[in-house]
Amino acid sequence: MSSTTTAKRISPMLAVADMEETLAFYRDVLGFTRTMNSPEYSIVERDGQTIHFQKAASEKVMQCVRGHTEIYLEVSNIHPLWEHVKTLKDRYRIRDLFDRDYGMTEFHISDPNDCLVFVGEPTPG
Repeated sequence: MSSTTTAKRISPMLAVADMEETLAFYRDVLGFTRTMNSPEYSIVERDGQTIHFQKAASEKVMQCVRGHTEIYLEVSNIHPLWEHVKTLKDRYRIRDLFDRDYGMTEFHISDPNDCLVFVGEPTPG
């Protein structure tokens, strides 16, 4: 690889069953904004970080993806976001805020496509 090439961002590309439901989740739950929107391909952004969504080609694709996709969102000041997310326990599968042995404080939430989103920040101390 050329030493003059700089990697600027890595963005996950996730298969989705329902584009609008997925975009609403990332907007309303995690605070992302749509930057590109179409029925087949959309992008959301928050603080310079992006996630791309592609409409799954079939339900068979979603059967393979559901429960087998995870992304990690590292944040600063996790507590205000957690205060918001924990009010949604009746709507989403959520694991409460906890400290990991590898030095991160996290909560987990499953999106509408059963992608597990890890949200974490370095544990103070």
